[in-house]
Amino acid sequence: MDYLTHNETETEALGARLAEALAPGAVVAFRGGLGMGKTAFTRGLARGLGYSGRVTSPTFTIVNEYQGGRCPLFHFDLYRLADEDALFDIGWEDYLDRGGVCAVEWSEQTPEALPPSTVFVTLSRYPGEDTWRTVRVEGVELP
Repeated sequence: MDYLTHNETETEALGARLAEALAPGAVVAFRGGLGMGKTAFTRGLARGLGYSGRVTSPTFTIVNEYQGGRCPLFHFDLYRLADEDALFDIGWEDYLDRGGVCAVEWSEQTPEALPPSTVFVTLSRYPGEDTWRTVRVEGVELP
C-alpha cells in the first residue's frame, strides 16, 4: 500500500501506525536514499511500540536498542556494512531471536539476511515537494 506524508511528523505517525500491526520478532526493512525519512519513520515505530525516549540513527554504532515499550526495538543502520557476513558477525541471529522488532535502515546491503516475513518500507521524495514522501509498505496491512 502507498501512503503520502507531507512532513516529518506525518512520517513518524505512519511509523506509529505500522507498529500497531507488528508482532514481536518482526523485521522492518527500509529502502530509500539519504534524507528520505527512514530514521523519522523509526522514531514513529518506537513511539507506536511504547518507547518514549530519544531515537537517533545508529550510523556509527550499527545498532541502537530501545527498551521500555511492549517489546524492544532494535534499530540497525547497515550503511557501513560490507555484506551479510558482517551483519551475522554482530549477532543478527541473536537479535532476531530476542522477541523485539528489528528496524533495518539500508537493508539493501544485506538482502539475503532478511527473513521471508520481512515488512518492506520504501521511502521516496514526492516529485516537486521537498518535505513530502511517498511511503510504500509491503508485507503487512496497516490498521
